[in-house]
Amino acid sequence: MASLSEAEFHIFQNHLVRVPLNFGSVIYEPSATIDDVYFPESGIVSLLSPVDKNSSLELGLVGNEGFAGLPVFLGVKQSQYRAVVQGSGSALRISVGEFLGVCENNKNLSFVLRQYIHSFISQISRSAACNRFHSIDERMARWLLMTHDRMQVDEFQITHEFLSNMLGVRREAVSRAAGELQRKGIIRYSRGKLTVSDRAGLENAACGCYELIRKDAVTNGAQ
Repeated sequence: MASLSEAEFHIFQNHLVRVPLNFGSVIYEPSATIDDVYFPESGIVSLLSPVDKNSSLELGLVGNEGFAGLPVFLGVKQSQYRAVVQGSGSALRISVGEFLGVCENNKNLSFVLRQYIHSFISQISRSAACNRFHSIDERMARWLLMTHDRMQVDEFQITHEFLSNMLGVRREAVSRAAGELQRKGIIRYSRGKLTVSDRAGLENAACGCYELIRKDAVTNGAQ
């Protein structure tokens, strides 16, 4: 939205309502109708694909570079994933009807949203390859960097259970990987709070997928 002209944003702004993003709250459920679109100002929304009754795998992260509710822009009314607030913050909410109406009458907004969608597809594609070929330690470092970028603070709330869903592994593997990063002084983790102590160290611990995802976002104007 920052790339819109003042006049374009003013038209869009008239339909937006600021709402809180509370950690752990669910915005969309699989197969449910999407009624509203969310533009995070701060905080993060995580998109999860159910694997079975007890587990899920993260598809991607949405922060202040994008929006949650992407399917409706592509003509799909129902969510195929679960959207969960992973980092507390706030968002600007707009109903689907108003959102589509504004998009129809604002070619520049539609262009910007298409750029973001391309960036998000790149994020999903690279994350899928990362989950297949890279170690849990590397994947955790990548995920923490992406979270750090979007939260823009060094400390954020997270649980081992949530991390296991993000990475698609058992909690024991998450505990081991987090313990290794903590032993190296890269992060601190206590009572559901994780602090990034050494950003450069975290970048060195991550695989090359993080830098590729970041470059895709910058190239397409999503960050």
